[in-house]
Amino acid sequence: MNWLSADRLRLVVPALSLAVLLAAVFWIQPRAMSYTGLNLLFNLAVPIALATIAQMLIMTVNDLDLSMGTFVSFTACVTATFLQSNPLLGVLILAGCVGVYAVLGVVIYLRNLPSIVVTLGMSFVWGGLAVLLLPAPGGVAPDWIRAVMVSKPPFVPMAIIASVLIAAVAHWIVIRSAFGVVIRGVGGNERSVTRAGWSVLRARASAYALAGVFAVLAGMCLVGLTTSADANIALRYTLLSIAGVILGGGEFVGGRVSPIGAVIGALTLTLAASFLSFLKISPDWQIGAQGAILIVVLALRLVLNRHEGRTAR
Repeated sequence: MNWLSADRLRLVVPALSLAVLLAAVFWIQPRAMSYTGLNLLFNLAVPIALATIAQMLIMTVNDLDLSMGTFVSFTACVTATFLQSNPLLGVLILAGCVGVYAVLGVVIYLRNLPSIVVTLGMSFVWGGLAVLLLPAPGGVAPDWIRAVMVSKPPFVPMAIIASVLIAAVAHWIVIRSAFGVVIRGVGGNERSVTRAGWSVLRARASAYALAGVFAVLAGMCLVGLTTSADANIALRYTLLSIAGVILGGGEFVGGRVSPIGAVIGALTLTLAASFLSFLKISPDWQIGAQGAILIVVLALRLVLNRHEGRTAR
């Protein structure tokens, strides 16, 4: 059997990209090769990784969520206000947000609506609610969230430990569990899932609800790191989450995703921002530079895919 199988290929490219980028950072800034340095490099990796997993779950059923950034921003605002001052009300609001996500999955399926259009519309809803909640930056992170996010376990920074845990949990849910098999089946061959006796409607609703859970956790973790929130705090997460999934070996259709690769993709994008800063590239150019990095990685994956195809013949 060829060692470069399709499943392994989804991990080889993102892992290689992360390793090369990390080596480049260490070469430019040797002081980063330390506990403190790694902690600073991957400081914002946890909320990005959670948002990426949320986007991956939506993409598993062949949909795309263009409201991810505004939704994470809204949940961050709820965390910094209601979850701090009135925890019970805050939990109820966040649970309601997860319920709204499940309803979106149902509506999109039953009405056969384009997920891009529906979620784009929802992005304005979430953004408006966030502005109403926090017209200006403010709020306070709950003490327990702040304590978890700034904790310093021995040997390995919290961000890396949390990222490994997120990848392991997501891998078990999507790849190992029966639920994961069903939602990947919905993305790959919806008719086969129906013939097997599974409810496509229930699977899509569950996938959206679980995505909502991960997105809520992303907002909570982000507030734990920043100590406050504002309505625009996570707007970039929409594109970052999509890029993280694709960089990690996922595809837009077919239910072909890699949870571990998605987390590695999120780590790579987080590290890319620091790498570009070390190169003294203007923030105005950094988004374009990140896009160029993504294109290079995708080109490498395309080459390896063709190699896999020729070898399979």
